[in-house]
This record gives sequence, structure tokens and C-alpha cells, in this order.
Amino acid sequence: MKQYLEDEAVQRHRWWILGAIGLFTIMATLDGSIVNIALPVISQDLKIPMNQAEWVVSLYLIVICSLLLFFGKLGDIIGKIKIFRIGTFFFVIGSLLAGFKGNFSLLLVARGIQAFGASMTMATNNGIITEIFPFSERGKALGMIGSFVALGSIAGPGVGGLILAHFTWGYIFWINVPIGILTIILGAFILPADFNKRKTMLDYRGAFYLAIFMVSLFTAVFLGQEIGFMAPLIIVLFVVAIVSLVFFVRTELTQTEPLISFTIFKNQQFSRSLLTGFLIFVTNFFFNVISPFYLENARGLSPRIAGYILMIFPLVQVIIAPLSGAVSDRIGTKKITILGLFLILASQVGYLLTNLQTPLWIFTANVGLVGLGNGIFQAPNNTTVMSSVAIKDLGIAGGINALARNLGMVVGISGATTILFGAMSIHTGQQITIFPTKHLETFIFGMHAVFLFALIICFIGLVVACRRQSITSD
Repeated sequence: MKQYLEDEAVQRHRWWILGAIGLFTIMATLDGSIVNIALPVISQDLKIPMNQAEWVVSLYLIVICSLLLFFGKLGDIIGKIKIFRIGTFFFVIGSLLAGFKGNFSLLLVARGIQAFGASMTMATNNGIITEIFPFSERGKALGMIGSFVALGSIAGPGVGGLILAHFTWGYIFWINVPIGILTIILGAFILPADFNKRKTMLDYRGAFYLAIFMVSLFTAVFLGQEIGFMAPLIIVLFVVAIVSLVFFVRTELTQTEPLISFTIFKNQQFSRSLLTGFLIFVTNFFFNVISPFYLENARGLSPRIAGYILMIFPLVQVIIAPLSGAVSDRIGTKKITILGLFLILASQVGYLLTNLQTPLWIFTANVGLVGLGNGIFQAPNNTTVMSSVAIKDLGIAGGINALARNLGMVVGISGATTILFGAMSIHTGQQITIFPTKHLETFIFGMHAVFLFALIICFIGLVVACRRQSITSD
């Protein structure tokens, strides 16, 4: 780390480096949610059921979660910046292929390539920033990366809606290509060579078991929505997930250089802040999945109008986040994270009370409220996660933090669709896996069930955060 801090050129360009990494971070996380609003269009255009179309989103996030820790460790061995550069190339290639309207299989392969590249960039962005920025600026820089991640993850439906208003769904992916090429060119000039490499063994066994766990678990969840959770295939997949998780934990406990060191979770402030962030990402993705269906299918709005409404979320957050960071620098992160969580909780109450007669301005106000809450909460919480560990554990903490965020996205998507379809099936007395166009009251019933769970999850996050504050105050 010493070389970067003493390299005059690196320090002169450190904020440009943050900007380049942040721009790609926004794109990589944006592609986890931007497709949500286009799923009805993609489903119709490719002539596939809606529950199959969900795999366009789910596959992307599952691949990222499966590979994050592996590429984080590989970056320690061969160089984080090298891994980041390779990742940008794969992401741009995947984005280019995903925009072509071939068939569903081509789209899934392209999304897999995108995710392969995105996992490389997400696994190394925190580590690069940690090595380049001096300690006095590290918390601020890491907080900004956390804000970029949060912004990208929740801006998807709004940005996607605006693109669909003027272009075909392929441009949702093609927009990444010129921006990605620009970032690659910028990185060629400002990203330094790798100085910090570690001669250590790569935990292939742990990486294999983790990948099997992620793929089998979430495949079981998504397929279970379609064929039933008591189907033999689904039960087998859940068993495989449990067994692979046990093998993963046993492997990590015996490795001298594991993918993930469980001792870091003994740090209560780190663990509770990480858990709170995970729960809020789950909550946000409940909203990301349900809101396009509510606005477009239930209320009959065009993708353009729906996009305008949903864009309020990221716009409010991007305005508030820097102000929140500045205030937290003065008064600390404790009180301000609690305030943000209270506002997010209030927005979930508003969504729970939403129905077909709710004025759109009230729904829009709730969108702004959750953006305000996230803008206040995300950056200080991310700073708390990263600043609560020793300097030697910053790389591990960054990888775990990225994994927790992406797991929150996957759990949010899988949880929202499972609850939605399950509640609608209970309401009608028969299995439902598509939007009930002729029975909108059935969808509203399912939507209320989803937002009830979101409210409970958000409340748990608030309790965990309050408990974290009491621990740090003792």
C-alpha cells in the first residue's frame, strides 16, 4: 500500500480514479435492476412467461454473488487493478450482446458474461480505493463508493423507463457500451500499475462450494415459484444448497487463506452495520420488483411516465447523500443512520396502504420519501462498515460488504416474486405465476403481502441498527 500513497501521479489523480471506478460501479449495479421495468416488454417480445423473464435479472445477480469472493481473492494475488480492467472488458462485451434481439438463450448467455465482468469490478473497487486513498480520506472515498452502489441499484427502474419511452429494450444494455468504453479509455490513462500483490494460495474448493450453494439455492427459489416448492427437483436443489453450505463453512474454517475469514464477524459494529445494510437492500428490491407492475400493469401508465415517477428515488438520494455524508462527518454516523431508517420505514407503511385508488401524487411522495431515507442512510452506514475494522482487514471487509449488498438484491427479487405469486395463489385458490390482468384486486392483495414483509424486514433493520448504537455507546 505504501507505493500508491507515495506515488505523486497516483495521488494527483486519486479523485479521477475514484470517479472512473465509481462510474463503472454505478453501471454494474444499475444492470441488476434496470431490467425490471422492461420485463413485461421482454416477455412479450420474446414470447416467454413472466416468471421465466425474471431470470434475466436473477441470473445476473446469482453469477455475481457466486464469483465476488473468488475474484476478490484473485485480485490480491495477481493485482486488483488488473482484475478490474479485465472485468470492464467482459462487462462491455456482455452489454453489447444482450442488446441484440436474438432469442432468450442468447440474452441469458450475454447476461452471464455481463455478470462475470461485473463481479470482477465489484470485487476489487473497494480494495483499489482502500490502497490508493490516504487514511484521512479513506472513509469519505469508501462512503462515496457505497453511495454509487446504492444509487445504481435503485436507479434502474427509473432509468429503464426513460429509455423504453424512446427506444427498444435492447438500448437498456447498449447504453453501457459507450459509457463503458469511455471508462476503459479513462482508466488506461489514470489507473496505475498493480503494486500490491500477495503470494498466497487461492481457495478453489471454497469458491466451488460457494458457487454451488448460490446457484442451487436461488435456482430452487425461482423454479419453485413455477413448479411448486414440494416438487422433487426443488427439494433436491435445496438439499444440495444446504450440503454445499456446510462444506463451504468447513473448508473456510480449515484454510490458512480462506475466501472469507469468519473471525471478522466477531466485530459487533461491523456485523450489525453489515446486516442492517443487507436488510435495507432487500427492502429496496422488494420495491424495485413490485413498483413497475403496479404503475404499468395495475395503473396503466406508460413506461415513460412510470420511469419519471421511479426516477425520483435516485434523484432525491443523489442530492441528499453528499449532504448526509457531510453532516455525519460532523456529528458521527450513529444518529443520522437511525434517522434514515425511520424515513425508509415510514415509506414502507405508505406502500402498504397503497391501492388502485391511491392518488399518484401520494405514491410519488412515498417514492421521494424512500429516496430521502436511503440518501441519509446509505453512505454513513457504508462508512461505518468499512471504518469499524482494522486496516489489515479492509480488503476482506470490502469483499464481504459487496457480497452482502448483492445478496440483498437477489434475496429481494426472489423474496418479492415468491411472496407475490404465493399470496396471489392463496387469494384465488389456484397457482398463479403471471400478472392477473383481469383481476387487479388479486395483484393488490399480493402487493400488500410483499410490502408487509418489506415493512417487517425494515423494522428489523432499524432494531439491529439501534442495538448497534447502544453497543458502540457502552
